[in-house]
Amino acid sequence: MHYTKEEIENLSKVKRLNLINSISGIKPANLIGTISSEEQSNLAIFSSIVHLGSNPALLGFILRPTIDVPRHTYQNILDNSCYTINHVTAAHTHQAHYTSAKFDKHISEFEACGFTEEYLFGFNAPFVKESKIKMGMKFKEAIPIQSNNTVLIIGQVHHLVIPENVMNAEGQLDLDKADNAGISGLNNYYSLTKVANYPYARVHELPKFNSKQ
Repeated sequence: MHYTKEEIENLSKVKRLNLINSISGIKPANLIGTISSEEQSNLAIFSSIVHLGSNPALLGFILRPTIDVPRHTYQNILDNSCYTINHVTAAHTHQAHYTSAKFDKHISEFEACGFTEEYLFGFNAPFVKESKIKMGMKFKEAIPIQSNNTVLIIGQVHHLVIPENVMNAEGQLDLDKADNAGISGLNNYYSLTKVANYPYARVHELPKFNSKQ
């Protein structure tokens, strides 16, 4: 099966949306928690969290166009600069998925979708108590992407909560032990299974792979 650029553009809206959202593969499932200046909590699922650097510890995520549709997460981050990123476990994918519904601003997705607000370390944003891995983030900058009017939000990790049995002595996380879930497309969820752990790749240690004929 082969699609050209023109054929992709001529697909029905729903088919194109599902297809292009799926081609990047399985993405991390995360819940972003924020609170408004009126102390109204908000929770929304995102699959676009990306690592941007380790020193300083920076993560980014993509916000869809904010011109016509109000984005409560974005406004809350701009209001107080704090937000949390919480890994979704396989046991909570159903609840997490419905945080994407377009709730009114005065309704908290925590309460509507059965999650528990957790305030830790005096941090001004709610963590998700049900999540095993969670981060307290401080907003650094927003970079507009002119090609499609999305925004790259960049934040720095200020707090990091990880179960002791998930991290090894080198700081590597075994997400299988954390029962983490992933997302493909807009509504397909996967549990994660660890396949292997390999050493740092060095040319002089390259294994002898069987060449394909």
